[in-house]
Amino acid sequence: MPRLRQVPRDESNAPIVTIMYDLLFGPDRDPVSDPGTATGTTGDWWPVFALVPDVLQHCVDGFGLYQSPKRLLDPMLRELGQTRVGWARGSQFVFSQHCKSCRAIGISEEKIAAIPAWSVADCFSPVERAVLAYTDALAFDGGRVADDVFAALKVHLSDEEILELTYITALYEMHATMSRALRTEFDDRPEPIVEVVGPDGVSALDVGRSISVPPEE
Repeated sequence: MPRLRQVPRDESNAPIVTIMYDLLFGPDRDPVSDPGTATGTTGDWWPVFALVPDVLQHCVDGFGLYQSPKRLLDPMLRELGQTRVGWARGSQFVFSQHCKSCRAIGISEEKIAAIPAWSVADCFSPVERAVLAYTDALAFDGGRVADDVFAALKVHLSDEEILELTYITALYEMHATMSRALRTEFDDRPEPIVEVVGPDGVSALDVGRSISVPPEE
């Protein structure tokens, strides 16, 4: 379950909540008591964000913006950035959903499978590699982009396209981070880094100390 309360259908009269619940779950269905979407997700992102309707509206507006026909950026490059940033931020939800989006717009299965290890894959074009390298600089280096990476990007993309790429990729880094923090959808997972309990009565061996102390004569 998500870490925040979910809003049942009968609790909200905000237009954006009703519109999105109707669109995704059907007009007579409550996504809290009867969860699940046609795409296989639990659908709990929506009733969590329904807690603050104008935030939900802002998110929905963002979804519309990145897919607007006004965009200059090639959708395939956009989706490579969104999918890679989901992987880089460790969001199962963003990565999984945008793998599907990649497939829907015609990106090959070879390229989709190679996104996690793109830097050693030979299936990407120079512009795709530049986009993926730029995405990694946004996600892993907090926007500290090496001059050579930016120069490679500018060989292929206009300033307007780079701005769109930056905005959309950073937007989805935010969504990936929020999804993990709130444990929505596929990011509702146990913490993987935990102590592994050893056998009863056994303490960890300090190997460094053991090899640095000379044996007694």
